[in-house]
Amino acid sequence: MTELQQGLHAKLAWRRGALALDIDFSLPPRGITALFGPSGAGKTSCLRAIAGLERGGLGRISFGNQVWQDNAHRVFVPPHRRRLGYVFQEPSLFGHRSVSANLDFGFRRAGRPARVDRQGLIDRFGLHALLGRRADTLSGGERQRVAMVRALMSDPSLLLFDEPLSALDAPARSELLGCLESLHATLAVPMIYVSHNIDEVAHLADHLVLLDAGHVVAQGPLQATLTRLDLPPALGEAIGAVIEGRVSGYDAQDQLIELEFSGGKLWLPYRREVVGQALRCRIGARDIVLTRMPMAGSSALNQIPCRILAMADADHPSQCLVQLDAGGSILLARITRRSWHALGLAPGGEVWAQVKAVALGA
Repeated sequence: MTELQQGLHAKLAWRRGALALDIDFSLPPRGITALFGPSGAGKTSCLRAIAGLERGGLGRISFGNQVWQDNAHRVFVPPHRRRLGYVFQEPSLFGHRSVSANLDFGFRRAGRPARVDRQGLIDRFGLHALLGRRADTLSGGERQRVAMVRALMSDPSLLLFDEPLSALDAPARSELLGCLESLHATLAVPMIYVSHNIDEVAHLADHLVLLDAGHVVAQGPLQATLTRLDLPPALGEAIGAVIEGRVSGYDAQDQLIELEFSGGKLWLPYRREVVGQALRCRIGARDIVLTRMPMAGSSALNQIPCRILAMADADHPSQCLVQLDAGGSILLARITRRSWHALGLAPGGEVWAQVKAVALGA
């Protein structure tokens, strides 16, 4: 069986209220896949269908060599037999029981598997001091951390996270996002992560499925999908580049870090990173200014030499999208058509992409 065949495949059609859903995608067997799209796009309904909680869909779902649903052959595997770890937007804990008891619930049901590092997960998510407390005394961020670790301890074959950070305040969201980023490198099972926050997706996802009005409009590796020129207007605010690099310097006086990537170097606001650390950075298409030559005396700290690959219409007739190659990293700039013509730009031409460091601090 090839790697692609080992992943999850879903082809379903159903209606939920006024929304008609028709999904067809194949997800890789490892890493984090994000289901992303505007509110009402059908992301949660799609996740619930994968879990077997949405029974109205007609079609087929398989995961590896297991068929979870096949209406043509009257196959439907109930949720509890799909070995899923599901984290909802609002944590569903046993409020009257301790954190330790909540964690052990899934761990015991899975037979206390030796491959699950119980203590390591408790340490990574900072739960040691909470183990003796009742779940109903915890803050929202603490409850969500417990829910995530409980899902991981159940020894799932697939993790499903439904906007787990959306109900949290900014400090709790940032803390949990850091926990998930650190988990990413060692995650042994695939995760499907639902979000409408593009910065969360940029930090976590390897693979991306874009949904709009109940349909899959694009899917593929994260960087390649977000820099496509044919995405629908509803996703316009999300388009841009995700750069992967390594921290190569730290300016303590100005509280900036230097990120080295295939296209050069970028200055970003310091957030506790250390030199040598691998790091992702999202550059929105609206945050890039194009010039024909490097500019002196500009407040934009970052100027990156690029080659123009292509130009396409944006969702407003006054604007266009310019796809750029920065040393093998693809960028996307949103500019006016007047600027395109005034600068005499054309595919194959050389330009400089200016990016303000403050735009990279998310």
